[in-house]
Amino acid sequence: MWKRLRNYFLAGVIVLLPVIGTFYVLRAVFSFLNGLTGGIVKNVRFFGYPTPGLGVLLTLAVVLLVGLLANIWLGRRLLSWAESLFLRTPLVRGVYGTIKQIVDAFTKSNQTAFKRVVMVEWPRQGMYTVAFVTGETRRPQNGAAAGAGGGGNGGKFVNVFVATTPNPTSGFLMLVPEDQVIPTDLSVEDGMKMVISGGVISPGPRRSQNHPTDVS
Repeated sequence: MWKRLRNYFLAGVIVLLPVIGTFYVLRAVFSFLNGLTGGIVKNVRFFGYPTPGLGVLLTLAVVLLVGLLANIWLGRRLLSWAESLFLRTPLVRGVYGTIKQIVDAFTKSNQTAFKRVVMVEWPRQGMYTVAFVTGETRRPQNGAAAGAGGGGNGGKFVNVFVATTPNPTSGFLMLVPEDQVIPTDLSVEDGMKMVISGGVISPGPRRSQNHPTDVS
């Protein structure tokens, strides 16, 4: 009897957790959007009662207005002037410039932030982790880094981002010699699912036949 009740309880938890999680995420998004402009309309009342969600509507209207400005000539001039003002202002330019570069990296239509999924030997020899290729860096012709890994002078480093689990928005950037990066047949979406789930959702990546060069 108790075993059956326990199984029912666990089944209920499994069913309700995604529902409750979705509810809390949506509520957090609603509260955030409403708080952005909620102070402006907090005293607006209809029939003597406060109107919840009016801040959300105002925020969405502001976003749509800015999007409209960004697509007309006069609006682009105004936004360009505002951006140049931010970039000339001490302290503000450092924060704004960094965030702008990150947003551009993920939203530019002519490039993809994560190009492909690979495996790299990390955090120590004999252990591997899933990583996302973000670009390439030329090896320096002189210096210690030029002779590190197979390839000697010249060649390329592959820029890889190792995301943390379960929050993939933070992680580590590593420059790995090209011959030490192991290709996989994972899509970026599958690789991200694997990271977020901590490996619970695993499509079974296959290693390339080219094994990594040992790092001493």
